[in-house]
Amino acid sequence: MSTGPSSVQELPPPTPLSPGMVLDGFRLEERLHQGGMANLWRVSRVQALPDDEMPLIMKVPRIKGGEDPATIVGFEVEQMLIPVLKGPHVPRFVARGDWTRQAYIVMERIEGESLRPRLDEAPLSVDEVVDIGQRVAAALHDLHRQHVVHLDIKPSNIMFRPDGSAVLVDFGLSRHDHLPDLLEEEFELPMGTGPYMSPEQVQFVRNDPRSDLFALGVMLYHLATGERPFGQPSSVRGLRRRLYVEPLPPRAIRPELPPWLQEVILHCLEVKPERRYQSAAQLALDLQRPESVTLTARAHKLERSGALKAFKRWFFALGHEPQRESASSSSVDQQLSRSPIIMAAVDTQSATPALLARLQETARRLVHAEPGARLACVSVMKTARIGMDELTDAQGRSVHVKQLIALKHWARPISRALSLEDARLTFHVLEAPDAAQAIIEFAAKAGVDHIVMGARANSALRRYLGSVSAQVVAEAECSVTVVRAPG
Repeated sequence: MSTGPSSVQELPPPTPLSPGMVLDGFRLEERLHQGGMANLWRVSRVQALPDDEMPLIMKVPRIKGGEDPATIVGFEVEQMLIPVLKGPHVPRFVARGDWTRQAYIVMERIEGESLRPRLDEAPLSVDEVVDIGQRVAAALHDLHRQHVVHLDIKPSNIMFRPDGSAVLVDFGLSRHDHLPDLLEEEFELPMGTGPYMSPEQVQFVRNDPRSDLFALGVMLYHLATGERPFGQPSSVRGLRRRLYVEPLPPRAIRPELPPWLQEVILHCLEVKPERRYQSAAQLALDLQRPESVTLTARAHKLERSGALKAFKRWFFALGHEPQRESASSSSVDQQLSRSPIIMAAVDTQSATPALLARLQETARRLVHAEPGARLACVSVMKTARIGMDELTDAQGRSVHVKQLIALKHWARPISRALSLEDARLTFHVLEAPDAAQAIIEFAAKAGVDHIVMGARANSALRRYLGSVSAQVVAEAECSVTVVRAPG
């Protein structure tokens, strides 16, 4: 094991910091937090920039000598990562200081508290747990699309903007596909926070975005039950127990939890990454639409598996340590590309049989090409902008249910041809006055990677008013394939 980076041996004596001090154009106003690894200061610019009213925070590493070298390397990682991250789910980067004088990071200060105090209020209501899960999953999906695995997802590293969107902070343990992994280069021990570390992190695999989904599953379990699924281990031996000892099912602790939520939580907490959700977008979609969650044996468990199964898992874990070489050949990008959400927008009411068949074949080919893909079959039930909607047909049958049945009937040949697992095939009937807008909004909220939809034959009226497919192509943020009937 390395003793740490060369910078540890060459660090200058730390500069004592105090309120009112000016450092590289930033005035230290108030120390907000003193942690074991870093101090957080509220700062302001000595010379304010025009139209820049963003509140600022400065993060300064605590260097007194004798620190764990991982603390310093972690700060170096964060200095390297924060400037390349973008979007609403990370703090905006402002400046950084060099180690030769005073290391620091100045970034946007997110107002309010982290998620950590909510643990003291757990168990929370189901609606609150689901809402938090959706927002954190959306933030993780955005982070993973920027080639980063966080690897330290926990309540104290999650904050929320006034609009409710989650913000991920503290990237000292993170890994970027396209930047050096300093922690992997310098150390040989697991890195993370005990209760939230995934089984593969315990085995020092640092490149799998599904590790963050495991950590989110631990959070959801705690928020839903008031208890940690794996306790609070402080040794490698204690951490390794999660490779073979499964958590008590949430409904054994809190029976009123819905089976679908237990399904989602235990799906996140599977030991093998390939048995978890394959992307944060897939997890977010289930949390947004629980009626589409397929219930498996996970949903109905009320006790742990027996000692024999635990022994088999323990024995398997002994002989199947991940190979560092094979782990390094994978990446966040590769995992996401293997696990897209493909959305089939199907007009079950008006499309011709020929168009439905062509759409079916196109969707089948797309899913077949992506073994980890999830197919979300979507149909829009048009509702009136003004006035009452007809919720039943002439025979008194629910229009919504009728459309759902038609959607499942359309997808049945695809499911049979590809032997799709239930969890990889979901159905959604959207009620909206504007079909195109409903499709666009669903795709954006669910993190859809590819929309496939049909376009009916041209007519003078459609050319004049525009078409649903044309609007989706123009406004959707993902790839769109438009299919026409033959002839």
